[in-house]
Amino acid sequence: MVLATWQIILIGTGASLFAGLATAFGAIPVFFKKDISDKTLDLLLGFAAGVMLAASAFSLLVPALNLDPLPIGSKFELDSIWIVVIGVVVGAVFIDIIDKWAPHEHFVSGPEGKMSKRLAATWLFVIAITIHNFPEGLAVGVSYGSGNVGEGTVVAIAIGLQNIPEGTAVAMPLLREGYSKKKAFMIAAASGLVEPLGAVIGVTAVSTVQFFLGFGMAFAAGAMIFVVVDEIIPETHGKEYSRLVTFGVIIGFVIMMFLDNFIEPILSNLIGPIT
Repeated sequence: MVLATWQIILIGTGASLFAGLATAFGAIPVFFKKDISDKTLDLLLGFAAGVMLAASAFSLLVPALNLDPLPIGSKFELDSIWIVVIGVVVGAVFIDIIDKWAPHEHFVSGPEGKMSKRLAATWLFVIAITIHNFPEGLAVGVSYGSGNVGEGTVVAIAIGLQNIPEGTAVAMPLLREGYSKKKAFMIAAASGLVEPLGAVIGVTAVSTVQFFLGFGMAFAAGAMIFVVVDEIIPETHGKEYSRLVTFGVIIGFVIMMFLDNFIEPILSNLIGPIT
């Protein structure tokens, strides 16, 4: 199946929007429950972390490492391993810079970045969620931009899957902090809408300039790994449920590994490449 660049961009953005809306679905329980235990929240976040780690490894880094060397001039080639190494580091540093400078706040670790008294607490949480979700949309975008619709679809499904518990894990603490049910739901739902922005950037860069394919995959992986290690894991290990969180990570990792290594080949064979 041969598609125009604009069609690939449209498909990748639409898939990311679908995945982002899963966050709203996960926030629905705020209308029926007044609270949720820290144990459950930590388990849900651990599951999301496992999915993100496996998606980074199997859906982004492995395909990037298997790409052909990049020609440089007429005599030299840059092996894919170096492109991946550079991409991972740059992706992690990019999120690190945003994390240090953008004012935001976490439920457990507290405020980070250049804080401003003009920003309400609600917006500090919104910024934190935005930093968290942007790399996920980027991952979906670069996966579709690679031309492998099976891989892109699996990544979109995985991100949507982990966005469901993530939506619950975002909305419920907001409810606990005193926000209304409607406001907690809207904030959680809005956090998922950041992902299509990342998808547009990723799929556009990769589908229009193939030079960015391996680097873009590695960049998205590095950004997501940084979020997991720097944001999610510390948030879930601040209480007494760290062992449960560990098993949540493993469950999420195994499910995503299954999707990528069993479901993705089936989808790829049925649909074929889109470029």
